[in-house]
Parts: sequence; C-alpha cells; structure tokens
Amino acid sequence: MDFRFSPQEETFRQEIRDWLKDNLPEDWTGDRFTRSDENRNVYAEFAKRLATKKWVAPHWPVEYGGLGLSVIEQLIFNEEMSYANAPIGYSTIGVGWAGPTIIVYGTDQQKKQHLSAITNAETMWCQGFSEPNAGSDLANLATRAVKDGDDYIINGQKIWTSGAHYANWMILIARTDQEAPKHKGISYFLVDMKTPGISTRPLIDMMNNHGFNEVFFENVRVPRDCLLGEENRGWYMATTTLDFERSSIGGAVGARKMLEELTEYTRETPVNGHHLSDEITVKVRLADAAVEAELGRLLSYRVAAMQARGLVPNYESSIAKLFNTDMQLRMAKAGMEIMGLYGQLDPKSKWVPLKGRFERQYLWQTGLAVGGGTTEIQKNIIAQRGLGMPRG
Repeated sequence: MDFRFSPQEETFRQEIRDWLKDNLPEDWTGDRFTRSDENRNVYAEFAKRLATKKWVAPHWPVEYGGLGLSVIEQLIFNEEMSYANAPIGYSTIGVGWAGPTIIVYGTDQQKKQHLSAITNAETMWCQGFSEPNAGSDLANLATRAVKDGDDYIINGQKIWTSGAHYANWMILIARTDQEAPKHKGISYFLVDMKTPGISTRPLIDMMNNHGFNEVFFENVRVPRDCLLGEENRGWYMATTTLDFERSSIGGAVGARKMLEELTEYTRETPVNGHHLSDEITVKVRLADAAVEAELGRLLSYRVAAMQARGLVPNYESSIAKLFNTDMQLRMAKAGMEIMGLYGQLDPKSKWVPLKGRFERQYLWQTGLAVGGGTTEIQKNIIAQRGLGMPRG
C-alpha cells in the first residue's frame, strides 16, 4: 500500500505549516486540557483566523463556505493542526455534526441562518444527545418535545454536554411520539441556548475542569422552524455526516509529538552520572512507544486511503479509533513512569517536567475511551463486521 503524498499535497502541507508559524497565538503552550474563559477566548480567536482562510470547515462544499478538500487533503490538514497542538476545538460540533446535518436536511432558511455563521466562527454549538439513561443506547432517551400549536414544548435533561455553558446553539434530539418504537419517535431540533427554561449545571472532571455540563429543559418553547427535517425522523438524521476524514489521525499525531518530547527529555535529564536515555528499561519503553505511534499512523492512513478510493470504512475506522485511543493512554502512562514521581505533579508545580502534559494527557485520555463510541462498542463493531462473529 503506497502512502506517499503527491507534490501538490506536500505543497498544501507546507502552506499549512507556514500559516501556523504566523498565526498560532502568542505564548500558546499547546494546553488543550485546561477549560477556562481565557482558553475559550484563545480558541474563539483562532477560529476567526481560520475563517479568513476558509479553514474552519475546509471539507465542506464550496457553496456552503468550505473549500471542498479531498479526503487526503483533510488528512494533511488535521495532521498538521494536531502536530502543532493548534487550538481548533471551538467549531468541532458545528463543523462535524450540526453543519453537515443542516446541509443535508435543512430548509433554505436554516442553511442561510446557520451555515455561514459556523464557517465564519460566529457561533459555537453543543450537542444534546446523551442522557442519564441514554448513552451507548441513545435511542433510550426520555427528553420529550410536545407539539403546541406552531411550537414544541421541550422537557427533559441532557448530560456530558461539552461547552454548553459557552454555546450559542444546541443540536438536540427529543422524543416526539411516545407510542412509536424507540428509534422511530425521535425528532431533531436546533435550539437557541438563550431560550427561557434552559439551565446548565457544571460537571467537574478529574482535572478539575469545567468542560462538561448537565443541561435541563423546563417547558422550553421552541418554534416549529427549529425542527430539522421531518418529525419523528431524527434518529436517522443524527447519524448524518459529510464525507469527512475520520481516520483518528489526531490521536496518532498527538502520540508522535508526545514521543518526541519524551525522548528529548530523557536525553537531557541526568540521573546517577548518566542520562535517562542510557538506561535499558527507558530505551525499551521508548522503542515500544515508537512502534505503536507508527502503527497508529498507518492504521489512520489506511482509513483515509480507503475513503480516497471511494470506499466506506467501517470496522477499519473502529480499529484506528480504538488503537489510537488506547495507545495515547499507554504513551502518557509510559511518560509518567519514566519521569518517576515528578511526572505525576500538577502542571502548576515549578518542578513538573514538560509542563505536566503527560499527567494531563493520562487523565484526559481516560475519558476519550468513552467519547465517540465506547471501547466495548468499538470491539463489537470489529468482532461482528470485521471478523463476522455472531451477536451475543
């Protein structure tokens, strides 16, 4: 399998690198883990800079504010942004979920209202899908939307909603037909987060960050034009995406960057008259990590190469996602063990190596095993669709 890039693709890669040199925020440390008002402003400002290049949603069709990038160009773009630790999370939900669904199912008015606001980095979106009793089994959701004249009245609760305390809009799925089978009675709404009756409550994670929220809906009245597509067809719309690169390349690139930093640290750190990098156990850990990082990159390239040939990756994407998620966790753990007790210090400590990124990554990565489909879900997909094993 040939994973070499064309001269045009390499030129695009260099364009991204040159742009990043000039446009990464001053004094940006690559801290993607701290959730604060200050960091949120950094992300918002960087999104504005991306918008000047039409790089907020570069894979979107040109008529909707994108550049129509190929899958391989998307791969290169995501690879370079990840390697630079660029603050690109501001538009994630708008670009990856809200926008594509509006493009496919939205009315002309909905497209006019929302798509340019996303590509111009004017609005931030959050996702109202998961509930206390509806996670992997999302169709078990209990939030209701009851028709009342030209409006819907929404009551219920969402959970693990990233960025809800900052978001302008939410994509929300709610049950509109209580008698229908659970997959068929769900509708999809675009909800203004300033609507009366919406409240948020913070969920503090292991890093003492406020990134997640519970969101409560108490008699929230939304107009009918906030309904996206047909009533009771929301379940099928919730799985809509554009033909975007989904190789998990960010995880593979992040691991490579961590490995480079860790290797340099071991070369510079003296211990008992020599350097950490001279110890055989450290060499073995670094070698294992290097093999895993390269394997993660190749698994990601495999997915992108399939998409570039017009194929639809299925279990292949699950393999890349599962491996890269677990591999980054192992990488972070290896780094902390090599650093010893110093590796476990809080990032604010003056003694912490590498600004505490390995400790932060370890805590953060634990949660990523759930996001985007749990480890169990990914293994089921690999077993059933990849290996042909029966259910149950």
